[in-house]
Amino acid sequence: MLPWFNTQEQNIDDLIRRIPEELPILPLRNTVAFPYIVMPLAVGIPRSVRLIEDVDRGNRVVGLVAMKDPAVEIPSTSQVYQVGTAAIIHRVMRSDDGTLTVFIQGLERFRVVEWTVEDPYLKARIRLTPDIVEGSVIEEALRRSLLDVATRLAELIPQFPDEAVRFIQQLEDPRLLVYLLASNMRIEMAEAQRLLEADRLTHKMEHLVKVLTHELEVREIGQQIQEKAKEEIEKTQREYYLRQQMDAIRKELGEGDDGRREVEEYRQKIEESGMTDEAKEEAERELARLEKMPPQAAEYWVIKTYLDWLVALPWKTLTEDHLDISDARAVLDEDHYDLEDVKERILEFLAVRKLRQERGLDEVDESDLQGRKVEGSGAILSLVGPPGVGKTSLGQSIARALGRKFTRMSLGGMRDEAEIRGHRRTYIGAMPGRIMQAVKRAGVKNPVFMLDEVDKIGSDWRGDPSSALLEVLDPQQNHAFRDHYLDVDFDLSQVLFICTGNTVATIPAPLLDRMETIEIDGYTEYDKLHIAEQYLVPRQLKMNGLLPDEIIFGESSIRTIIRDFTREAGVRQLEREIGKICRKVATQVAETKEQQRAEAGEAAVQAGETLEAAPETALPEAGAPETGEAVSEPVAPIEITPEKVREYLGKPRYRFEAALRTERPGVATGLAWTPTGGEVLFVEAAAMPGADGNLILTGHLGDVMRESARIALSYVESHLKDLGLAEDRCKGQIHLHVPSGAVPKDGPSAGITMVTALVSLLTGRTVYPDLGMTGEVTLQGQVLPIGGLKLKIMAAHRAGLKRVLVPKLNDVDLDELPDKIRDEVEFILVEDVNEVLQHALIPKAKDPEAEAAPEAADAAETPPLLEAA
Repeated sequence: MLPWFNTQEQNIDDLIRRIPEELPILPLRNTVAFPYIVMPLAVGIPRSVRLIEDVDRGNRVVGLVAMKDPAVEIPSTSQVYQVGTAAIIHRVMRSDDGTLTVFIQGLERFRVVEWTVEDPYLKARIRLTPDIVEGSVIEEALRRSLLDVATRLAELIPQFPDEAVRFIQQLEDPRLLVYLLASNMRIEMAEAQRLLEADRLTHKMEHLVKVLTHELEVREIGQQIQEKAKEEIEKTQREYYLRQQMDAIRKELGEGDDGRREVEEYRQKIEESGMTDEAKEEAERELARLEKMPPQAAEYWVIKTYLDWLVALPWKTLTEDHLDISDARAVLDEDHYDLEDVKERILEFLAVRKLRQERGLDEVDESDLQGRKVEGSGAILSLVGPPGVGKTSLGQSIARALGRKFTRMSLGGMRDEAEIRGHRRTYIGAMPGRIMQAVKRAGVKNPVFMLDEVDKIGSDWRGDPSSALLEVLDPQQNHAFRDHYLDVDFDLSQVLFICTGNTVATIPAPLLDRMETIEIDGYTEYDKLHIAEQYLVPRQLKMNGLLPDEIIFGESSIRTIIRDFTREAGVRQLEREIGKICRKVATQVAETKEQQRAEAGEAAVQAGETLEAAPETALPEAGAPETGEAVSEPVAPIEITPEKVREYLGKPRYRFEAALRTERPGVATGLAWTPTGGEVLFVEAAAMPGADGNLILTGHLGDVMRESARIALSYVESHLKDLGLAEDRCKGQIHLHVPSGAVPKDGPSAGITMVTALVSLLTGRTVYPDLGMTGEVTLQGQVLPIGGLKLKIMAAHRAGLKRVLVPKLNDVDLDELPDKIRDEVEFILVEDVNEVLQHALIPKAKDPEAEAAPEAADAAETPPLLEAA
């Protein structure tokens, strides 16, 4: 029902004129009063009850304002709005509990000018603010828009009577129309107050059109949702009814029950799978639910998928290990060269398995070990080394040597913990994690499982996969690995896990602690030569369709590829270059074959013409080929020489120019470690005018390397006298640069290299070109040990350096170097900067002949290998 309002404008105008300048103010909670509109109010607060009683005995005019915070029991003047509606009380009814029901009608808007009284209730001086009515065409257009929106909205409100719609459509007064719609339609209190405070009627109408249009859109969308839901319910009910009829018809016809047969098949698979008691109990519970569900239920297919996963897992399926150690060693040697540490660890694993099996220790019950789970037949190895050294392919060789199935999973870039543990079945489309998926694909519970790129796992708001791997790679826990989707324990203790990575620096410490780390360093030139001859060349010949007698790779050609066209710890780039040469040779062979066939065809045609012109008695000689038979001569093998290598591959990409780089004072050769192997770097020093003690560092250096440069300069400045230099020799600014500038560099191992470069610059003495160095320096001049020495020495050997300065405390690390490197490279152990400078700097020539022929002296000191390079 619409609220009653007085349509006699003359009576309303008389009442408005009699409104006094001071009014008692009644705060309204969650309600905004509008002019013309009659509304009931429930009054229960004693202060408000007294106000109504006083006004009812007086002129019956009261000011109505809305409260800003409805939770306030007795609002103050600052807690109510300043714009309200003056209203007249038509009737007051008192209930038994003392509350009042008041029927009031709004008269006109007002604005509070001044608050005069706060006790016992609020009073204020007011100023009436009638709406500004323009009577323009815009107002008429807005009135029609309001009528249209209100009519459409009323049709969507069931409780809105048709008589009210017709009454609204007959209203001509736009002001009355605005207040009537605002009081009857669903409008938030803030929007209603904003509507009341607008001075111009056009502004009120525009605002109301927006509010009602939004409400109309919301109700239309809601109606569409209800209609769609109703259609879905009716469709489901209809399908259910039809399926019930189909089931009844099948029973009448005597057809079999497919659902019951499917349940029996699942029950049989559960019994035959050999799953654990916990898994069997869970499977039977889900099977009982499936049996009671109709196939059209959504949960039916969720349960069916879950049971398919449970019965498909290899709960007891095992592959028998091939425990012949000699055969395993032969398989590993056949697939990979060197890598003795890894091969020995696999053979140890086989030996332990063989002894445990022969002595019956695999049958020991867990209770014999005080309830602790015996580590299974699995192991967790971590192969860490530069790219291209054969870590990933080694996993397949290990599986072949053991006679096990092989499965692989890449962890690079993984950021979601659910990829390890799976998603819980509450999610739509949930699946087990990739660990269980890989085990299912392998079909056995003891495969060789390779976790590739374990050092490149990420983490974000979705979880930390490395933390989820802690349970997988812990021998004391993985016998009861619980996937979130399966929610039952699965034994992973018999899996041989092999992790691979380029560095241990990015592997979390708890995860690294659970793995047995085996470091695989880069290959020497001799290793690469052997690998190329035994593995890479035959493989590339087969891939490019060449026969062994069509191309010959000499040792000198392979060494040329290694030295001039590759600079790596592994052999990937070497294989690419060999493949490139093979493709060019294959092109030549194919073109030669085509040319021979064309020439043979022309010869056959000419031979046929000669026979036609010859007498019939002419016969071919014995042993001669028949006419028309194409004779293809074998292609001469192409020998790959160093000249051919440069012809096929172009100009050499890598040249080690230590002799040229160190021919001037201020340059020293250092050694660095990177995740991809060792590298040779140069440290250059230059002096220039400027502020004393100013040190300029370039070359993309990290914080630790910058500190090493500062320490090196401080040592030199504090030992100028010991170095035979004047005290003012370090005046001005020093610039240290480490090429290449685009490559980030960090670490303390370039300390002695920086000291050597600075002393070389200040003394004018050059550094030996065949000498490299590595070591951390202190302010006292001590040389401290560093890491990654093996890879650094191998890089020095690849670059042709003949001598290397090494911290004395690193002497134990030299035992890890191959014998060929130790025979060809001289290692000078140093523990003080003075020793470094004695071995690194070339003494100044004292005789005129040496001064006149420095180039000859340098040439005499340059090693033959460096001259050839």
